[in-house]
Amino acid sequence: MKKVQLILLTSLVFIFSCKDLTNKEVKAEEAKPNILFIAVDDLNNWISPIDNFSNVKTPNFDRLAAMGVTFTNAHCQAPLCGPSRASLMTGLRPSTTGIYGMTPDQKIRRKGNPATKDITFLPEYFTNNGYHTMGIGKLFHVHAPDSVFSESGGRVRGFGPYPKKRFVWNGLGNGIKGTHGRTSTDWGAFPENDTLMPDHQSVDWVVERLNRKYDKPFFMGLGFLRVHVPLYVPQKWFDLYPLETIETPPYFADDLEDIPSVGMQINDLPMMPSTEWAKENGEWKKIVQAYLACISYVDYELGRVLDALENSEYGDNTIVVLWSDHGYRLGEKGTFAKHALWETATKAPLLFAGPNLPKGKKIDAPVEMLSIYPTLLELSGLPAYERNEGNSLVAMMQNDEGLDKARAITTFGMNNHTVKVDGYRYIRYEDGKEEFYDHHSDPNEWYNEANNPKYTDKIEELKTLLPQVNSKWDSESNYTFQPYFVEQKKRVNERL
Repeated sequence: MKKVQLILLTSLVFIFSCKDLTNKEVKAEEAKPNILFIAVDDLNNWISPIDNFSNVKTPNFDRLAAMGVTFTNAHCQAPLCGPSRASLMTGLRPSTTGIYGMTPDQKIRRKGNPATKDITFLPEYFTNNGYHTMGIGKLFHVHAPDSVFSESGGRVRGFGPYPKKRFVWNGLGNGIKGTHGRTSTDWGAFPENDTLMPDHQSVDWVVERLNRKYDKPFFMGLGFLRVHVPLYVPQKWFDLYPLETIETPPYFADDLEDIPSVGMQINDLPMMPSTEWAKENGEWKKIVQAYLACISYVDYELGRVLDALENSEYGDNTIVVLWSDHGYRLGEKGTFAKHALWETATKAPLLFAGPNLPKGKKIDAPVEMLSIYPTLLELSGLPAYERNEGNSLVAMMQNDEGLDKARAITTFGMNNHTVKVDGYRYIRYEDGKEEFYDHHSDPNEWYNEANNPKYTDKIEELKTLLPQVNSKWDSESNYTFQPYFVEQKKRVNERL
């Protein structure tokens, strides 16, 4: 009898121990933070928490900034959406992968590219670590490779809706049909209301899912299409910015006289409006007005997301990261485009908020979008991914560690790089020609000081930070809008 009682007692202890262990495991799983991953296309630093350009109205960007940490000096790894997003999602530099141009989402990871053939994309890493992953809108170049998300809302193709006839710009400009690409660049009030915008529908999808219950932590990606051209949003967003109140960015007509030839080839964008054209035709303020209107529209949609998050059961245990794939020039350096290794093309917003992060903090040190992948892993308590080439920003956000060593590298095409450190920008092109800017005296990068002996030591120091690997162009990666990139890919790949 005693033996039976002992067996029963032992069994009960075992059962309750297992139950206690299971409860601990469930609690540990519940403790993992959710991730809300928000990408905004072509958004520069004009938002009010950073530059507050022309009294831009972005109360929800301010709201997110108050919730966490704003990086005022974050830089993309490529000033073009395809390679920038591929870099962020793989955790690898363009110079490592050879993805310098537009690459179909399905072709980023494949046997033909030794750097990416077995890479784990950022959302997949969370899937592999017990997360339910979801995504809608523009996250990779188009949307996402098949099966990257547990649940996909897809993406509306293009950047519409579009009126029957363009308002101002025909998309070709001075470009030659059949030689240069035609862009969707245009500006004006359209459509009639917000509900007709694809971004509004994407937010509806996110809001609905934030009201669901999940048996595991989630990773939710939301990719806004605006502020990408065409700069079309409803009239009410234009009404926030009367033309007489609009500022235009700093502009110096002789700015490009000291730029090396490769830099000028990269900046050759005949399909885009030039600043001189915009001035002569009275369109400069109108383009800026349209861009500001688009920013305020995105801010409104961001507010809907933040409202839904705060009203959900996940508000206290969700990490929010908001980023843009690159900056955007609104007349600086003579054009309206990204496509450059200068400050206004590489710099873009980066904000984090969530548990264990300071509130309302700003960091002015230069950082990279490449850091998003490792930062999210550390904030989530997940193991580091050894393939990541970026560095986590958690210690910087929490304890100001690494501010003195901060730097950011951007690459455009093979072996064209820029290094940004506090107060300086160094650019080196494939032919060895250079640019150097001292932002203490020249924040607009109007005067190339590469040949000034005063900066010889600083230039030599920054040279040591350039990528040592410069992979040839990936065979599936192309950029045909500029003849330079077509010629470079053909030339270097034949040689290598």
